[in-house]
Amino acid sequence: MQDSLQPRQAGDGFSATDTPIQYLRFALGTGSYAVAIDAVREILQVETMTAVPLMPSFMRGVMNLRGSVVPVIDLSARLDLPGSSFGRRSCVVIVDIDDPEGEASNTMGMMVDAVYEVFETAMLEPSPAFGTPIAPGFISGMARIDKQVLAVLNLDRVLAQSELSQLVASHVGH
Repeated sequence: MQDSLQPRQAGDGFSATDTPIQYLRFALGTGSYAVAIDAVREILQVETMTAVPLMPSFMRGVMNLRGSVVPVIDLSARLDLPGSSFGRRSCVVIVDIDDPEGEASNTMGMMVDAVYEVFETAMLEPSPAFGTPIAPGFISGMARIDKQVLAVLNLDRVLAQSELSQLVASHVGH
C-alpha cells in the first residue's frame, strides 16, 4: 500500500505507459477526493455507531464489523473541512492502514458523504504547497479525472495511529 500512495511523476521512472493504479473517488462536503483502492477493504451503509465519550469531534464512534470493534473517523472533521451531514448516500469506507512499526495493519472506518466510483490513472501530479482546502501533508498527489482535478489522500498520514492517539489524549485532558 505504501508505494501506491506516493506521488508518481515523470522523471521518477514512472511513465504514462506503466500500469495504472486504481483509486476510489468520494465526496466530502462539496469537494471530491480519492484514496488508493488497495487500502479499501469494503464500503458500508452508515449504520448505528456507538459513541465513545470524551472524544474529539472527528471520532464518530465505533462499530461492530463481524465481531471486531472498528473506530469510525468523520473524515471531514479530521481534515478540518466544513461539517458533513448524514444523508442517504453517506457511507463508511473501511480501510486498512499500515502500522509504521511493521506489525499488523489497523482497520478503521472513514465516514464520507458519498462514494462515486473507482477510476484509474497512471500518474499523480505533485500536490501544490498551498491552495488546497486540506493540509498539503495529507495529500499524496493530484489526479485528473474527466475535467476535474482532485486530491488523493495519503491515508497513512491522515489516519496515523500516533497522531490520532495524541489528538485524543489532548482532547481528553481538557
